[in-house]
Amino acid sequence: MVIAITGGAGYIGSHTALSLLSEGYEVVIIDNFSNSNPEVIKRMEYLSGQQIPVRRIDLRDGKELEAVFKEFQVDAVIHFAGMKAVGESVNNPLEYYDNNVGGTISLCKVMEKYRVYRLVFSSSATVYGVPKNVPISEDASLHTTNPYGRTKLMIEKMMHDIYLSNKEWSIALLRYFNPLGAHESGYIGEDPNGVPNNLMPYITQVAIGKRKVLNVYGNDYETRDGTGVRDYIHVNDLATGHIKALEKVMKETGVEAYNLGTGKGFSVLEVVKTFEDVSGRKIPYKFVNRRPGDIAICFADSSKAERELGWKAKRGIEEMCLHSWRWQKKNPNGYKKVELN
Repeated sequence: MVIAITGGAGYIGSHTALSLLSEGYEVVIIDNFSNSNPEVIKRMEYLSGQQIPVRRIDLRDGKELEAVFKEFQVDAVIHFAGMKAVGESVNNPLEYYDNNVGGTISLCKVMEKYRVYRLVFSSSATVYGVPKNVPISEDASLHTTNPYGRTKLMIEKMMHDIYLSNKEWSIALLRYFNPLGAHESGYIGEDPNGVPNNLMPYITQVAIGKRKVLNVYGNDYETRDGTGVRDYIHVNDLATGHIKALEKVMKETGVEAYNLGTGKGFSVLEVVKTFEDVSGRKIPYKFVNRRPGDIAICFADSSKAERELGWKAKRGIEEMCLHSWRWQKKNPNGYKKVELN
């Protein structure tokens, strides 16, 4: 079975691709490398012992995308590709709508043309906006607070419309919370361009000496220590969730949303303290203003995924911190100029 993975060289995409290969699937990676490094492909091939076909394509290029479907006879798609920084989306909303929504429209047109109706979509907990209650279940109201989240919500609504127009479609919408961690080998992990937008790579870059201090965005939230509380999930648990969702969409039709999280919330300062404990490194930090679009508390009710997909997160925050630190120590400059051994 051939699975096309858009954004498959990215942080979550690369871990999912490795997990798929270990389960005996064939994969083809589609990525424009705007937020990833081609070096990750070499690492994935090293870890899997397989050659991995890759096509450098922007999803909005329908002709190039069609060529992949012709060449590989794709059976299903896992769709990660998209821009993902909340703050950046506030500053560049048109770019986010064009890339995320436009790219998905182009992808779905090609899928329809080649009668590939099985899709796992990388959505986000941002579709819940400011939650009225936590933990958040899939039937909570949807109202996003930033353009990034709105692109995810627009795509989710589009998926429902696509299914209503053609009942052959089978789509899983995976609303995941905050990915942390890295492959246990330390060979693949999160390698952001420029200043990290996510917490853990910022922490690890401070720990390795690449940055002097961690900026903590806001200390006046209504939380136990004033910093934002999130549901952090190990990237390998997320990868397993995608495989479970893929198994489901191959068996039946329809559109279903699933939360992928641990069901536990940790504050920024709690994550910092845990990282310090497992790494032995002190992380200096300073409080700065809140980022636009950020919320106070967000963590998941993932019981639907456990019930319907047979999936549950297995790894804790200590393991997430440990694997993130292992990745950063082995790769102080990310994917640049580090030889495998």
